Amino acid sequence: MFDLRRKLLAAALLFAVSPVFTPAQTAKPAAATAAATATPLDINTATADQLKAFPGIGDAYSKRIIDGRPYTAKNQLVSRGILPQATYNKIKDQIIASRPKK
Repeated sequence: MFDLRRKLLAAALLFAVSPVFTPAQTAKPAAATAAATATPLDINTATADQLKAFPGIGDAYSKRIIDGRPYTAKNQLVSRGILPQATYNKIKDQIIASRPKK
């Protein structure tokens, strides 16, 4: 009798606690969340750290983006050979290239 109670109690606790550990509730890294939800980032003024928050952009790509400034259009990241098309496709909706003020 007590053995059955223990098993039922263990099963009930297991079901009660299991939703806490579901993968859907894991948090995204703050940098990725900020990059995905923020207003578009200007590639002509962004810092290296801001650029590295985007998926696929690390130290090397952020340096290449900064060294290639100024840009008149964001697609120049690809046309100038700064980023490969696949990496650009991941970030293109999250960036802009503002024209320099005269």
